[in-house]
Amino acid sequence: MKSRMVQSALALLVVTATGCLSPRTESLPMHTYQLSLDAWHTEARPADINGPVLLVNLPQAEPGFETPRMVYFKRAYELEHYAMNQWADTPARMFTPLLVQALGQTGAWRAVVPLPGSVRGDYRLDSHGFALQQEFLQQPSRIRVTVRTQLVDLKESKVVGTRAFEATEVAPSEDAYGGVLAANRAIATMLDRIASWLQECVRHSPECGR
Repeated sequence: MKSRMVQSALALLVVTATGCLSPRTESLPMHTYQLSLDAWHTEARPADINGPVLLVNLPQAEPGFETPRMVYFKRAYELEHYAMNQWADTPARMFTPLLVQALGQTGAWRAVVPLPGSVRGDYRLDSHGFALQQEFLQQPSRIRVTVRTQLVDLKESKVVGTRAFEATEVAPSEDAYGGVLAANRAIATMLDRIASWLQECVRHSPECGR
């Protein structure tokens, strides 16, 4: 009996000592960021009351980018993620209201409406392959945003034009926040290009492309 008591005491001592010596792990705060129109400086114009109505579909993310986690590359083809930094939502979902707002401010449309909804439209904008990534393949690092778009004439049930867009911006610092600042500038550039392209498509310009 005495031997068992000694063994139990020694086991308890070992467990206690192990607990005292084990390093304390304190959780670090998670930093969460948004995409915004702050870097988009185009002056808002009144809506064209005789203009067409544009419906905007939620962009479909590129495989591997359907997550709020912030993606970066240190070598080609390998996606990595920041551990303590994230987006408030997936970049594709955050891009949608910015796209709707920016297109609505151009004055080229009677209304710009996100889907799903009950509003009948004249055109529908579909987007897929949306990706936002920070690339450390060179110094300084840069943000790259890509998306492929398609404009559909709903009355004629035909594709008016398709276009792939890409925007890059150099990050002001080699960290997640530097990527956020560059991402917002890149998004602003992309919004300008998409807005101009859509106006060319509605005017049936050859610049719209197929």
